[in-house]
Amino acid sequence: MMLALGMFVFMLQTLPYQNLQRQTDYRWPTNDRVGLRAIPQFLGPGAEKITLSGELLPEITGGKLSLMGLHLMADQGMAWSLIGGDGTIYGMFVVESLSETYSELFADGSARRIEFTVNLLRVDESLAAMFGDLKEQASGLMDGAEGAAERAKTFVGGYLS
Repeated sequence: MMLALGMFVFMLQTLPYQNLQRQTDYRWPTNDRVGLRAIPQFLGPGAEKITLSGELLPEITGGKLSLMGLHLMADQGMAWSLIGGDGTIYGMFVVESLSETYSELFADGSARRIEFTVNLLRVDESLAAMFGDLKEQASGLMDGAEGAAERAKTFVGGYLS
C-alpha cells in the first residue's frame, strides 16, 4: 500500500502514482501604515493541497476501473481520511480535481497508457481537531473502566452473598 484515501488504496493494482507533491500555504496579509512600510501579520495556516500524478499501463497496473472508483468517491462530495503507507496521517481530504490523458490507443480505442493527476484539498482544521483532545478521551475511557469495575464488583458481591 502506498496511500489510502478513505477505503481507496493506491497501490500497483489500482493507481500507483509516481509523484506526490504536498503544498501548504500560510496566510501573511499586510497592513498598510501611513509613512511606513506595510507590515505582514501571521494569521495561521492556509490551504493544504496534495497532488498525485502518475502513469497507468492497464496491462500491468490499474486502469479505467480504478479511475472510475476514484471518480465515484469524488462525486459523493465527502471528505476522506488520507493515510500514507508508512502510517503518516495527513488529515481529511476531498478530491478537488482528477485529470486523465489516454494515449497509445488500441484499435478498439482502449488506452495502452493513461496519465493521471489527482488534486486533493485538506478540509479539516487540524489533526488535533480531527482526533479531539487525547487526554480527554483517555480520561473518559478511565472513568468508563472504573464504572464497569464498580458494577462488576457489586454484581459479584451480590452473587456471592
